Amino acid sequence: MADYDYDDEDLPDPSLKNIIEQDSLQWIFVGGKGGVGKTTTSCCLGTQLAKHRKKVLIVSTDPAHNLSDAFCQKIGRDPTPILGFDNLSAMEIDATEDLDKMQRSMEDATGAGQDDDASGIQALMSELTNSIPGIDEAMSFSELMKQVQNMDYDVVVFDTAPTGHTLRLLSFPTILEKAFGKIMDLKDRFGGLIGQASALFGGGSPDQVQDALIGRLEETREIINKVNTAFQDPALTTFVCVCIPEFLSIYETERLVQELSKFGIDSHNIVVNQVLFPEKDAEELGEWFDSNKDGLQKEAREICSKMMARKRMQDKYIGQCFDLYGDDFHVVLMPLLDHEVRGVDKLKDFSELLINPIDLEE
Repeated sequence: MADYDYDDEDLPDPSLKNIIEQDSLQWIFVGGKGGVGKTTTSCCLGTQLAKHRKKVLIVSTDPAHNLSDAFCQKIGRDPTPILGFDNLSAMEIDATEDLDKMQRSMEDATGAGQDDDASGIQALMSELTNSIPGIDEAMSFSELMKQVQNMDYDVVVFDTAPTGHTLRLLSFPTILEKAFGKIMDLKDRFGGLIGQASALFGGGSPDQVQDALIGRLEETREIINKVNTAFQDPALTTFVCVCIPEFLSIYETERLVQELSKFGIDSHNIVVNQVLFPEKDAEELGEWFDSNKDGLQKEAREICSKMMARKRMQDKYIGQCFDLYGDDFHVVLMPLLDHEVRGVDKLKDFSELLINPIDLEE
């Protein structure tokens, strides 16, 4: 058994069965530091959910999309059926394209269809995004959520961007409140000045431009506030934290858990990836190495020595993870494999370890 100082019977089950069995869940976020296996975990979770739910969607909100690489098939902006499944789809969103689409719809609504006529809308949108950082991503996210809510998926798994981007995503309701407050303040103080300024550049009539912008912001705010309410309901939403047994990743996970708590978002699952021999402890392996190293070639001794150093370091941080979260979180240890987890078959095999983890008592 690995040398983690805890009584296994007193801890939550070290698996993600609780997520699979909670039929009320509609939104599952998977997040953590960059490079810790968020996409693999998202895809594995999606494959397991597909066994129990009618329709499952995996959405990548990371600008550096990896779902296509994980499933070994082309995945686009629209839900793409995953080969080998009849109830699992995936999509990769593009925030810039979503914002451009929103801008075009505003141009159509105000009659600013020509290139010259559209410059007023473009200038106004540019000014808004520059004066309120994050408003472009917030409006894009609202478009995504509006699209997803109109689909008939039982559960949506979000493969999120690294921690900083994810935390900004969760702050969108606050950003939109500031944006809407600023626009309404300008409207109250200067009347139709916003629309008139835009109209000078050929963006349609002042009232049309102003109403289109404020209407779009109001619609965006309503959607995200509604979504935010759902996100704060543990019956509907949960967040799975993913890390590896290294200092920076464990530290980032602690920060993420604290921030999620501030936002009122449920989080009670942690997946620790890339674990060397989870069922063995460094002391046990060290005894074997000490008794056999004299019979090993120099290169083999050096390789084993480096592996032992890595194993001791991992055991230390896994122990810290259990100390921090073991009493309240389902902590799942996922092994480092000899191969990449790519393609449906390997994802299916690896996903079983999320549900039926390695027995640490062996």
